[in-house]
Order: sequence, then C-alpha cells, then structure tokens
Amino acid sequence: MNGAALDALGETVVDWRFKGMPLGMSTMTVDRMRDAKLNLFEDGFSTPLLTLESTALSHNLELMASWAARHGLAHAPHGKTPLAPQLMQRQLELGAWGITAATPSHVRMYRHFGVQRIFLGNELVDAAALRWLSDELSADPEFRFVCYVDSVRGVELMDAALSHRVDVVVELGATGSRTGVRSAAEADEVAQAVRASRWLRLVGVAGYEGTLPDVDAARTVVADWMANLVATAHRFDAAGCFADLAADDEIVVSAGGSEHFDLVAAALTEEALELSRPVLRLLRSGAYVTHDHLHYARITPLTDEAEHFLPALKLWAQVVSRPEDGLALVNAGKRDVPYDLGLPVPLQIRTPTGLLRKAEGLTVTKLSDQHAFVELAPGAAPLEVGDWVAFGLSHPCTAFEKWQLIPEVSPDGQTVVDYIRTFF
Repeated sequence: MNGAALDALGETVVDWRFKGMPLGMSTMTVDRMRDAKLNLFEDGFSTPLLTLESTALSHNLELMASWAARHGLAHAPHGKTPLAPQLMQRQLELGAWGITAATPSHVRMYRHFGVQRIFLGNELVDAAALRWLSDELSADPEFRFVCYVDSVRGVELMDAALSHRVDVVVELGATGSRTGVRSAAEADEVAQAVRASRWLRLVGVAGYEGTLPDVDAARTVVADWMANLVATAHRFDAAGCFADLAADDEIVVSAGGSEHFDLVAAALTEEALELSRPVLRLLRSGAYVTHDHLHYARITPLTDEAEHFLPALKLWAQVVSRPEDGLALVNAGKRDVPYDLGLPVPLQIRTPTGLLRKAEGLTVTKLSDQHAFVELAPGAAPLEVGDWVAFGLSHPCTAFEKWQLIPEVSPDGQTVVDYIRTFF
C-alpha cells in the first residue's frame, strides 16, 4: 500500500471532528496520542465511545488468513465493513490477495491508499466512474481490477464509457436474491456480450450467497447455489468463453461472506473445480475482522473451541438518568450503535472509582437517537448515574460507519495503543 498516505493518517489533528476523543487535546495528532499510550478512563475520553480490543482484532485477522490458506483459497476481504486502510494493510500483510469494494467511491479511496488488487462486488455502469477507472488503469499497469456484470445493458454501458480494458466476471444470483443473473441462459447471454465488447474481458464467474432466499433456514440452499457456480465456470470454460485469457492467466471463481465461507471452501476445491487455466479461488469474507456478540456469533462456521473468532468491538456509554425503578438511560443510541441485527448487549459496569463488574441482569430494550433504555431485572447488578457500561454489538458493518476514529485498546482493557481511522 501507499506508505505516505498511511503515514499521513497519523498527522491528523484529533479535534472536534472525532467524537469520544479526549477533550482538551485538540492540538494533538493521532501519532502523538498513540505514542502517549493514553488511559481510556483517566485521560479525558468521553462517552459514548467505540473501542477495538487489540487481541481479538489480531486474532481474527490471523485466523481468517490461516484458514483461507489451509483451504486453498485466496482472500479479498470486503473492505466495506470497516473502510479502514490501516486494517486493509494488516490484511494484505497477512497474505490477502486484494481488497473487495462495493462502490466506485470505495475503489477511489482504496487507490488513494495504494491497494493494487481490487474486486468490485457490483456492476459498474456509472460513466464518470468508468472514465476515472480507465485513467487509473492506464496510469498504473500493476493495478488489477475485477468487477461484476449481470446484464447485457450493463455490458453496453461499460463498453461505451471505457477507454481501457477491464476484467469482469459474470455474476450469478437466484430468483429473489440480490443482483446477478437468474438463469443459465442469461449467464450465457451476458458472457457472449462481454466477449463481443471492445473493452471488457471475461475472466470468471462470481456471486454472493448471503442473500439467497431461505438461506438462514437451510444451508443446503448455499451448497446448491455453489454447485451451480462451479458448474457455470465449467460450462463457460468448455464453451471457450475464456479464450481471451493467456494460458497462465487465472480464471476467477469467487463467492463468500462471513456466514457460509466453509461451504464456499467445500465447493471450490481443486478436485471440484478443474479448468483449462489456473483458477483463482477467491473468498471475500469481511465482517470476520471484528466478529460480533449476536448475529455472526450465532451463524459463524467456526465454532470449534480451539478455532473461533472473537468479538472485538465494545462500546462504552455512561448512565445519565435513573428516572424509574428498573430503568436506566445511557448516552448512546441509534447514532452511535448498530441495531439492524440486534440491540446492544450489556457486558460490564465500571464505577467512577474504577470498580469493574459484570453487567448481570441488564437488558437494552430500545434505542432513541442518543439514548439506550436499559432494563434492570430484580437482583440486577447495581447501576448508578455516572457509571460507565460496556456493550457488545451486533453487525460490525453498521457499527464502524458511525465512527471516524476508533481507539484500539490493549489486553489490559484501558491502554490505547492505536487509533483506527475510517472513511464512511
């Protein structure tokens, strides 16, 4: 990646733009604050405050990298989860093939920070973005870019706006799912349109299994869909659809979020997927980077005691009101925490004197913009105005988007060892 661009993040002045950061330090840079090893509770941080637990974060990054390698998969983690170049750098250092993007603005940000391989999990039809992409590819021969196509119309729009060759994969979907062709006939039609185009080169097939109908009820839906993806790759290869590739060019076959990546690995083995050219078996899981306390904790394929992801996100909020028996209000709400896949889970209570205890008997029942309603069951842990409460979160994608600068905390739970910058 671009070292100068990454280094420049450390020169950012931590002022009023970054919520939760220490008050009275508005002239300090990120680098100076990192070197100061500030204390989360004693050096002026204010609530609400999202934190990253360093040990869990490193564990998750290393576990996915090793798991993918053991299963013969290349990995292009979906960068949209944290949109944090520092974490992309760590993923690439651990052997990631590249980084997945969802929008043209993501691609532009990735390129600013020097990402050399980008998989865009979308069909790109915006003329201005396509012109910019052409210029970017022309200026840097080492830049590798691959994106979806799922319609003849999309192929036509891309071909009309481009002035440089772009590699594409036909995206497979399913009736009722998100994007992607719905039938073999449509897939073949799009593939032929690509081969007839001026600027596009067909390099493989791909898709995303996470939005398939009934996917949460029966994982056989994913296994069947993956079998279709593999069959499509074989059919395209037999039909000569990859004839424009050199003999040593890779055919891309890609799928995989953070819910069913074990089924992706099972379907993309060397035995199941043997084509006329080398194959890039590309996994795109992204939410694993921090895991969570509810949604991904329930559905992750890695449940073995010796090999599992750890929740790395924790949000601290402060009790600001005890208006009724059995009710506390803390100062974190919809503007601060994710709530689309479950409400925050109370984990710990920290008193103003530094006493730390489990948040037993506490439940978040609802959120307003800046408050969470916490219900106290009979016999619950004592909770007073001024106490800090740590919450576990569900759905990292909608947690990161609410925070531009996130302290990374050491295993002692209070020393800040780094600050992760996001770009939403």
